Amino acid sequence: MLLKDICTMEAVCCGRRTRALEAARLMRQHHVGDLIVVDDPEEERTPIGIITDRDLVLEVLGNGLDPATTEVASLLHRTLVIADESEDTAQVIDRMREHGVRRMPVVNNQGGVVGIVTLDDLLRVLVADASALLEAMAKGRRQEQGAHR
Repeated sequence: MLLKDICTMEAVCCGRRTRALEAARLMRQHHVGDLIVVDDPEEERTPIGIITDRDLVLEVLGNGLDPATTEVASLLHRTLVIADESEDTAQVIDRMREHGVRRMPVVNNQGGVVGIVTLDDLLRVLVADASALLEAMAKGRRQEQGAHR
């Protein structure tokens, strides 16, 4: 299955100079636990990092930083791992495992953000696929039992 078919297309983005307080407000307003930090939120939206609600709590509040003055760019410590919208979900799962990440910005051919894929998104697909396989097995058994009566 292609990533563009399962990712969340309404990824919420902010610029590198966004303050932590505003980032928290954006998360609350959009009911999300992460923001994709982009180079220019008004233009191409090239991702440079991801900030999570956990980052805000641990890095800003936990370190006694002022959320009104702390820019999100100062919280970006990990190398960003991205996914292309035309990738297969199996490739993305492998990359998530390899890098130990739970969410990845999804970009188009020009490198601009088109969405975000999370561990939850991929688990939903895997569970649905596993359920379909179980149903196929059960149906096969029922057909076999019906043929032998």
